[in-house]
Amino acid sequence: MSPTARRRPVGVVTRGTTNPNRLRRVDNWIVATCADRLLAADDPLVVDLGYGATPVTAVELRARLAAGVRPDVRLVGLEIDAARVAAAAPAADPPGLTFARGGFELAGLRPVLVRAFNVLRQYDESEVAEAWRTMTAALAPGGVLVEGTCDELGRLASWLLIDADGPRSLTLAAKLTTLGSPAELAERLPKALIHRNVPGEPVHALIRALDDAWQAAAPYATFGPRQRWLRAVTRLRETGWPVLDNSTRWRQGELTLPWPLP
Repeated sequence: MSPTARRRPVGVVTRGTTNPNRLRRVDNWIVATCADRLLAADDPLVVDLGYGATPVTAVELRARLAAGVRPDVRLVGLEIDAARVAAAAPAADPPGLTFARGGFELAGLRPVLVRAFNVLRQYDESEVAEAWRTMTAALAPGGVLVEGTCDELGRLASWLLIDADGPRSLTLAAKLTTLGSPAELAERLPKALIHRNVPGEPVHALIRALDDAWQAAAPYATFGPRQRWLRAVTRLRETGWPVLDNSTRWRQGELTLPWPLP
């Protein structure tokens, strides 16, 4: 009996909205920052949980990991909706890319990495912590969960890197050529944070400080939105926020901070 047959999927069917390249920002971040975990693994297994009505984002993640990290990476797309699993079957390319029915229990798999995007956004905030615990308990030793959300076209996104001990970092990311203000990112915070964007909460202070830094960097807009973003992130760090990484990642329209936020 296969692992997927032994466990009842945990979770509920969500809307399943998806688009090609919607998750490119988080995919590129995974390739850049999680490669060491996959390179060190005897079995470089990745799970894309809740890929949606079509398997396009699972196909894209597998291709990006195979090209950018290691060609033998295995990706399993999991959906709680059996009809979506059946619809994804023609896109399978075993052993590198397969699809199965499963939920937060990860169908008995032991992946090095799980990407769960735009899934918990459709749950109540009170259900988030238990979903994290269920997923991280199923990870391979040293494995991580990348959980977050984005808009329909992937222009605004945010995600948490989570291990067995809980969240480790928060990343905000935007397409800089269409970004009007960093305050727009508040609409796409992970479910655990979106209702906490209120005065007195650290994430509210972060969004406000980033927006203030963006406004102060307005003179750099003459040189393009990327230079303005770089200056804004630099200013944010100068004011005491523990910004991680360097300009290589910042240039991608990213901002990552350790968790918990100060």
